Amino acid sequence: MAERGRPGTTTAPAVRADVARRVAGWAAAGCGLAGAVAVTVAVVAGPGPDFTRYVSETGIDGSGHAATYRIGILALAGSLLLLAAALPAGVWAAPALLAAGAVCTAVSGTVTCSTGCPLPPFERATLADLVHGGASIAATASVVFAMVALAVSGPAGRAVRRLAGAAAALSLPLCATVGLAMLIVGRGATVAVLERLILAIAILWGLTTATALALTRR
Repeated sequence: MAERGRPGTTTAPAVRADVARRVAGWAAAGCGLAGAVAVTVAVVAGPGPDFTRYVSETGIDGSGHAATYRIGILALAGSLLLLAAALPAGVWAAPALLAAGAVCTAVSGTVTCSTGCPLPPFERATLADLVHGGASIAATASVVFAMVALAVSGPAGRAVRRLAGAAAALSLPLCATVGLAMLIVGRGATVAVLERLILAIAILWGLTTATALALTRR
């Protein structure tokens, strides 16, 4: 029987898997940072600090910074997929939720909304608006549920659980408030500001979690 601890023994696959997960963690952090910078630059250079507009309005056709915004969103989608790959073995639900979030984020960045990103019940929306809005909501929900799943996942590690628990505790009430605001008051500064807060929390959580995973040896 092969002796544990020597090159070529049964520990080698585990070591390679650990290295692969750490590399995925660093890649997730890099993609997340690049995506966050690109989206921020596009929003600031485009609509600017107009807190009555959705972030997605930066990516509409005809916007001078639409390409930068879309590249940033796709980078964030890639970061979520890499973050799922960086999670240790034994973690359930969260990898699938992050992968679903990555797909929905990519759809959100590819299918752009019309001017104003209208959504029912107060505005008439096109099919593209509904697809874009639905994908954005599904992406956010997937990421927040992934936070919840990681917060109670033992194999994830203490640092990852604590980061996920804190992010989920902040995100869940904000998401509930956004949902109610969209149904009760519709478009406005309340929804726009809360949307930015949720996105900021999700991106910061992704960056810190990816870094924590990259620094953890198993």
